[in-house]
Amino acid sequence: MDNSQEKILVVEDDQFLREFYQELLTAEGYSVDVAADGEIALTKIQTNPYNLILLDIMLPKKDGVQILRDLKTKGAKSPKVIIVVLSNLGQDTIIKECFELGAAGYLIKSALNPDQVLTEVKSYLDKG
Repeated sequence: MDNSQEKILVVEDDQFLREFYQELLTAEGYSVDVAADGEIALTKIQTNPYNLILLDIMLPKKDGVQILRDLKTKGAKSPKVIIVVLSNLGQDTIIKECFELGAAGYLIKSALNPDQVLTEVKSYLDKG
């Protein structure tokens, strides 16, 4: 299966998780880019076309919610990019705000095993 046309950006400040998601998705054939903080992420989203962004909420320099706010005003390079929030924060107010700001989905990191992450990524990309 050739997923290499699908470009995914993983925005995650935890190095272990960032590398884990990168390896997991690369092994599935996706083209994967990473960002370790919110400022780098925003720059990449505005300059590179991505199909899907996995966005952590708790990030240095600029959090995930702020990135979503910025994208609402400044736009992404790919207007149709699918943004899925990947976080351990389960507060309803934050989740609701993410959806209001254009997130397509919200995944709780600690509740997902690698297979579930891949299933979710694939289903969002298929929808998109």
